[in-house]
Amino acid sequence: MATADLGEGDEWELVDDDGFVYKRKKRPRLDLDAAGAPPPPDPADEDKSWRERKRRALTKLREKYQSEIGQWELLSNTLKALQEKALTRQQQQQRNEHTTNTASSSDITAELPRPSENSSDSADRRLLDDLLLRAEAEEAIIQDASNLCDMAEAICSQQEELMKQSLFDLPVWRSPRELMSFLCDE
Repeated sequence: MATADLGEGDEWELVDDDGFVYKRKKRPRLDLDAAGAPPPPDPADEDKSWRERKRRALTKLREKYQSEIGQWELLSNTLKALQEKALTRQQQQQRNEHTTNTASSSDITAELPRPSENSSDSADRRLLDDLLLRAEAEEAIIQDASNLCDMAEAICSQQEELMKQSLFDLPVWRSPRELMSFLCDE
């Protein structure tokens, strides 16, 4: 960046910034030695503060990940329990069908033939019982899935709130006047 005086009372200077040429007011030169410049920071102190900031950031990140892992483990355990429950219901349903089939076949062989009204009524009852059992099992599965979806939605909402909060915690929002004055200076 090259500068040249314009000769107009030495208030303005011409600046060439990689081919972009413009005028700006001259800035007063500060004599850092005369103004009592602060001594350079101690490298050991800087290293120590850097390590401390790094440790705090990593600790915060670890806590965040641990809480997220805990939530995912809870969801996983709930899903496993849901699967086990569905499997046991299915096995019970198969046992009930098997026992009704064997009981009906033993009833038929053990007894004399009944009138057609009683046999159709018994078959209708078994069919109705099977359908009710299936409907109850499906209702329980749907309820469990709904609960699982509610938990997943709560986790997503919590993650969204954390992301929003991280944006609100940026140093820019602490003092907007400072930000505006910095932007207006340049």
